Amino acid sequence: MARIKLAYIGGGSTRAPGTMASFIEQGENFRGSEVVLIDLDKERLELVETLARKMASHNGLDLTVTHTTDRRAGLEDCDAVLTSFRPGGFEARYVDESVPLKHGVIGQETQGPGGFFMALRSIAVMKEIVAEMEEVCPRARLFNYTNPINIVSEAITHHSDIPTVSLCEGPIIYPRMVAEAAGLNPDKVETVMIGLNHASWSILHLYDGEDMIPPVQKAYERKKDNPKADPHDLRLLMLASIMGSIPVEYFQYYYFKDEILAELQAKPTTRSQDIMASVPDYWEHYREQANSDAPSLDPARSRGGIHELELAIDVMDAIFNDRKEVWPVNVPNKGAIANFPDDLVVEVPGYVDKNGIVPIAAGRLPQQVSGLVEMLGEYQALAAEAAWSGTRREGIQALASNPLVTSLTKAEAIYDEMASALKDYLPARLLR
Repeated sequence: MARIKLAYIGGGSTRAPGTMASFIEQGENFRGSEVVLIDLDKERLELVETLARKMASHNGLDLTVTHTTDRRAGLEDCDAVLTSFRPGGFEARYVDESVPLKHGVIGQETQGPGGFFMALRSIAVMKEIVAEMEEVCPRARLFNYTNPINIVSEAITHHSDIPTVSLCEGPIIYPRMVAEAAGLNPDKVETVMIGLNHASWSILHLYDGEDMIPPVQKAYERKKDNPKADPHDLRLLMLASIMGSIPVEYFQYYYFKDEILAELQAKPTTRSQDIMASVPDYWEHYREQANSDAPSLDPARSRGGIHELELAIDVMDAIFNDRKEVWPVNVPNKGAIANFPDDLVVEVPGYVDKNGIVPIAAGRLPQQVSGLVEMLGEYQALAAEAAWSGTRREGIQALASNPLVTSLTKAEAIYDEMASALKDYLPARLLR
C-alpha cells in the first residue's frame, strides 16, 4: 500500500472533519502516511488534527496528522496536495449570491457572476499555491476540490506543469437523483456523463439494463400536473424527458432561469446565510467529538455529511496504488469529447493508474444540449485567463459571455459592485 505525504489546504474548514473521515475510511490503502492540515485558523486546525488523530487511533490506523498555518512549509516534499478552500469564507459567498439578484441575475455559488467571482478569488490563491508547489514539491500531484473546479483547473493546466485533476461527485450523484425523482431504484442506474463540471449530460443512461429515458418520461407525465410535486424534481424530470439525456441539476439555472430567479429573489435568506446559521453547531459537534476517545460524526451536524471529498481519496488510491480504475474527472480534453478543444478542461470518465489520468474517448454531446455547454466552455476559458492574468476589462468581457448574464451593461455594473465588495481578496490588476 502507498505511503504518501498529503498536504490538505483547507484543513481547518467546516468540511475538513468529514474529509479526514473519508481518508481514514480508506486508511488501509495509505498505512503509514502523513497528512499535513494547512489553513489560516490555528484553533480550528488544532481541533481538526485532534479529531483526525483520534479517529485514526480508534480505527487502528497508522497515520500521522500535523497542522500548520505556514503553507509553504506544509507543502514541502509532499506527494499529493488536496485543495478545498473558500477565499473570503461564507461572507464572500453572501456577496456572490446577493449582489447579482439586485441586478436581475441569478446569484449562485458556482454559476453566473457568483461563480465568476469565486473563480477570481480562488485562482488568485491557487496561483500562489502552484508556484510554491513548483519550488518545494515539484513531483506532487494536485487534487482540487476548490470551486468552481472547472475554471480553477482551466487556469492551472494552461500555466503549470503540475499534474492537476479537479473532482466532483456530480456525475455519480445526479443520475441517482433523477432516478429517485422518477420513483426508480437508483442502484439500478448505469450512466456515463460528459461535458463540463456542473454542466454535463449523460451519453449512456441505463436502468436495469434498459434505456432509462422512457421510465423517466412516464414519471414526468404522471407527476407534471400534480400541484404537490416537488418543483426541483419536476425540473429534472422535464429536462431529462425532453432532452433525452440525464442532466446535472445545475442546468435548472439556465433552462428555468426566470422561475429560479423569482424564487431566489423572494427567498428571505441566501444559501450562504442558511449555512452560516449552522456553522456554530458544526464546530460545537466537532469539539464534542474531539473530546471523545471514539469520535463519530453525526451527518446532521457535519458540513456535507459524514464523509467528504471521497472521490479525491478514491482517485489518490487509484494513482498511488495503481488500481487501474475509471473515475469521473476534470482534466484537459485531449480529444475525449469531439466537439470541444483539446486543451479545454472537461468532465469525463478517466482511466486512473500509477501513470496518472487519461481521459476516455466519449464521442460527442447530443446536438440538442451541446450549444449551451459549448457556450459555457468559451466562458470557462475566458474566465480562467481573466483570473490568472487579466485586468478589469478582461474580467468584464468574460462575465458578459456568461449565459446567465449576456448583457454588457449588467456585466459592468455587477463586476464593479462585486469587485468593490470583494477587493480584499482580488489582485489589484482586476480592480482597474
